[in-house]
Amino acid sequence: MITNPRAPIALMTCESGRPFAEEVAKHMQMDLIPTNETWFACGEGKMEIKSNVRGHDVYIFQSPVGGVDDLSVYDRFIMLLHAIEAAALSDAQYITAITPYYPGARQDKRKGRTREGITAGLFARMLQSAGANRVVSVEIHNDAIAGMFNPSLAHLENVFLTRHLVEWLQKEKITCDVVVSPDVGYLERARAYAEELSADLAALSKERDYSKPNQVFRSTLIGDVSGQNVLLVDDIVDSGGSVVAAISELKERGAKDIVVACTHPIMSGPAWARMSELKERSIKEGWKFDFVGTSTVQHTDTPDWYHVFHIEKLLATIIQKINSRGSVTQVQQDRE
Repeated sequence: MITNPRAPIALMTCESGRPFAEEVAKHMQMDLIPTNETWFACGEGKMEIKSNVRGHDVYIFQSPVGGVDDLSVYDRFIMLLHAIEAAALSDAQYITAITPYYPGARQDKRKGRTREGITAGLFARMLQSAGANRVVSVEIHNDAIAGMFNPSLAHLENVFLTRHLVEWLQKEKITCDVVVSPDVGYLERARAYAEELSADLAALSKERDYSKPNQVFRSTLIGDVSGQNVLLVDDIVDSGGSVVAAISELKERGAKDIVVACTHPIMSGPAWARMSELKERSIKEGWKFDFVGTSTVQHTDTPDWYHVFHIEKLLATIIQKINSRGSVTQVQQDRE
C-alpha cells in the first residue's frame, strides 16, 4: 500500500508501449486508463484520453524502438508528445513520461563536427514543453543528458539496473571470470558489474568512423581474457557490428565462453543475423555464446540463445516510490 501519495495514480500508454505498460500495470495491480490513439491517412496522429485524470499523478508509457509495430522512432516520439499534452490539457497534477530507452540518447554531442544538432537536448526540451514534469529512462547513454532538462520544468530519472541484473544473472547461473567493456566510455559501468560479480575487468578500445553510421573498424583489448569466460556488457546493441568486432578480438586473445549483456537490445538491420552467425560459430568451434537483453526493448519470436531480463516489476516499484515521495536510488540498490 502506498502511504502519503502525492496524488491518485493514473497509468496510460501509447500503443507502441502497450506490451511493456501492461506488464507494469499487472505488477501494480492496476488497470491502464482507456485512451484512443489515432493515425490519419496523411501520417498525422493524435491521442485522446477517455477517462478523467484531473488532479492525478499520470504515468505515460512509450517504447521508442522495438518490433511491436512499423512506426518509426520519430512517429513514436511525436505520439508521446501528443499523449503528454493531452494529459496536461486534461489538468493532470503530475505527468511522468516512461521511456525505458531514451530516443536520441546517442546524439548527445557533436563528436568533433559543428554543423549538426544535439538531438538528446532537443528531445528534452520538447518533452518538457509538452508538459512532462519528469522523464523516467533506464541507463541512459550519457548521464549528462539529465542536465539538458530545465530543472524548474522537468527532471530526468535515470534508472540503473546493475545490482538487479547481476542477481538475475546469478540465478540463471550465468557466470564469468572477466567483465569486458566494449569501449572506454562504458568502463565505469563495466567496473560496477565486475565488482558485483567479484570478477576481473578488461576493456576494448573501439575505433569508429563517424562519417558512416554503425561502423566499427577496429577493437583493441586492454587487459587479459586468455582462458577466461567473458561477460561483455554494453548499454546499447543496435546493428551488432560492435559486438562482432569485440568478440573477434576476444577470441583472438584466447577468451573461452562469451555472454553479451546489454540494457537496450535495439537489434535493428542485420543484428539478428550477425548474432545468429556468432552462435553458429560458437557451436562449430566448441565454445558457448549467449545474449542477454532487458525488456526495455520488446521483441517477439526470439531464438533460444536470446534471454530476457524483465524490468517491469522494478519500474512498477519506482513508480510507487515517485508517487509516495520515496527514494528511487534505494530501489536500485536493494536486493530482491
